Amino acid sequence: MNKLALYCRPGFEKECAAEITEKAAALEVFGFPRVKENSGYVTFECYQHEDADKLAKNLPFRELIFARQMIVVGELLKDLPTDDRVSPIVGMLMNVVEGAGELRVEVPDTNESKELMKFCRKFTVPLRAALREQKILLKNENAHRPVVHVFFIAPGCCYVGYSYSNNNSPFYMGIPRLKFPSDAPSRSTLKLEEALHVFIPHDEWDERLAGGMKAVDLGACPGGWTYQLVKRSMWVHSVDNGPMAPSLMDTGQVTHHKADGFKFEPPHTNGVDWLVCDMVEKPAKVSNLMAHWLVNGWCREAIFNLKLPMKKRYEEVSQNLAILAQTLKDNGINAQIAAKQLYHDREEITVHVRRIWGAIPGRRDERELNRRMQLKNSHNG
Repeated sequence: MNKLALYCRPGFEKECAAEITEKAAALEVFGFPRVKENSGYVTFECYQHEDADKLAKNLPFRELIFARQMIVVGELLKDLPTDDRVSPIVGMLMNVVEGAGELRVEVPDTNESKELMKFCRKFTVPLRAALREQKILLKNENAHRPVVHVFFIAPGCCYVGYSYSNNNSPFYMGIPRLKFPSDAPSRSTLKLEEALHVFIPHDEWDERLAGGMKAVDLGACPGGWTYQLVKRSMWVHSVDNGPMAPSLMDTGQVTHHKADGFKFEPPHTNGVDWLVCDMVEKPAKVSNLMAHWLVNGWCREAIFNLKLPMKKRYEEVSQNLAILAQTLKDNGINAQIAAKQLYHDREEITVHVRRIWGAIPGRRDERELNRRMQLKNSHNG
């Protein structure tokens, strides 16, 4: 198996291909992408046979912006016999995967492929039994073992492969399944909820998303992102010249500032825990604003959206993130930056920046991250 298959948002295949080609070359892995517009996936064929596995292990999935999932696959299986689709798939996995912890039968996120979903659910049952019989799959699910993926791109036509559970998306099809809260002011609330699932490990939620924290939402109206913070019992300063949803104001947790998000400064001299921002503005202007807050120590963590241009989207994103990282470095700010095009994003990406302060009593997550980053810097030195 010398290919990677990367799931992405339909229409962003070129960006996904450009990104994997650049990231692979940085690891001295060379190959070529195959792109079909609006297909919802990209394949990257490596010149060396073992290199696809090398990428799946060593290319940090969290660093990929446009990929929803990354799996190692072999040649495309075509024209699977209708009387026995299981055997060819099992045959491809023999002597390749052993003792996998989960099976996912998936499709691209396109309208055409969604018609295959019902078949995938039914087909999973006999395929799982056959894989367990051959010991390719463990009898019980195990979140620490590799995941077997069967990726149907058309009826009777699929890629078969695997991903590593410590370097993949934990979600089916790479998409968190979130339900729109009926009392939320707008559907944009799902963007921030998904971002929290993607960027913040669940075992750190109690510390990093704790009740009583202080937050600022720039460009808040009508309150979709504020809703997520209020739901977690935070005190929120919502900044927007437009009106906020009365249901949020009635909680007593929201202070509405009718002001320009680009000119607002936090009311607390020691800053806030969270800054969130979903303003429609040029990406460079938004990332500069976020850098300003972080450099001044006005927030500990930030989640914000960058709206994408129509052309050269990957180049624009890369440039903005590089400038942000350099600005923080030049000002002596130790920070962790991650970016992703989320399922609920459209022509945009979501960025998470976490400022790493010195050892802070009681913040176990920050002490551990600080230790890892110091260790990494000493190795690089």
